[in-house]
Amino acid sequence: MGKGDMKSKKGKISRGTFGSSRPKKEANKKARKMKLEIKEKTN
Repeated sequence: MGKGDMKSKKGKISRGTFGSSRPKKEANKKARKMKLEIKEKTN
């Protein structure tokens, strides 16, 4: 369970990925969703 372990939080941090052990923040999800909606309306 170290930096090379893809399923641990430490491994996710070292790789810069997200998942069950290291979820993205809810606030970021809302901001991304709003950004997408605005983008769709302008196109």
